[in-house]
Amino acid sequence: MKKLSTRRRHPLAAVVVLLLALAAAGGVFSLLAPASKAQADESAQSLSIDEGKKLFAVGCASCHGTGGQGSSDGPSLVGVGAAAVDFQVGTGRMPAQQPGAQIPAKKVIYSQAEIDQLAAYIASLGAGPVIPTKNEYGPEGSDIAKGGELFRTNCAQCHNFTGKGGALTHGKFAPSLEGVAPKHIYEAMQTGPQNMPSFPDTTLSSKNKKDIIAYLNAVNGDNTESPGGLELGGLGPVSEGLFAWIFGLGALIAVAVWVAARTAKAKKS
Repeated sequence: MKKLSTRRRHPLAAVVVLLLALAAAGGVFSLLAPASKAQADESAQSLSIDEGKKLFAVGCASCHGTGGQGSSDGPSLVGVGAAAVDFQVGTGRMPAQQPGAQIPAKKVIYSQAEIDQLAAYIASLGAGPVIPTKNEYGPEGSDIAKGGELFRTNCAQCHNFTGKGGALTHGKFAPSLEGVAPKHIYEAMQTGPQNMPSFPDTTLSSKNKKDIIAYLNAVNGDNTESPGGLELGGLGPVSEGLFAWIFGLGALIAVAVWVAARTAKAKKS
């Protein structure tokens, strides 16, 4: 008993008891405390995926398969990423009204919250391009001149040099980029929807994409004025040539008729 009593009165006994009490309190707190931020984010993401799966089953599975694996009516969505969903659904192209050579943009039927849920579900099927942030597609720090150079090199052959769009083969077309949200332009370059090739960061860097978007905003903005006068729709040499033929040749014919009439009148006199 004397030996045990001596150990109880050891100078470190109070420290040991305090440490044990703190450890016990910490354990109880960890069990009873609310979930951490990481756990809360993980739970919210899981809920978003579950809701997206329900939306997918109703609006998309009939063409793309119940697991997004694709079918004869729609391609596989495994690995397309959240950016592809945000673009296709956010521009109204999906769900498609009917099959065709190309699916046009139309009225959006999903809210942004629902689009985010669909995107979360598709992203869970396989890694792919993510939805860009405002810092990636915003105009701040952009080089408009460089963007114009990049656009004319990589995009103008289909979209026209000011992004007015143009016809392709077999009923396909390059849509006009006027009025398209910068985020959707960035996502289109990332994912290559329909007939468009994709431009990953290894081909066009994030900065390059941002410059292109700034150029399109500059040439298609509300306050943009054509330095060359009447722009004829900005459609390039085709519309300019047509204008020349109709009005230029028409004016020449009118002058020729006038000269002939004057000559005939002079001979009669």
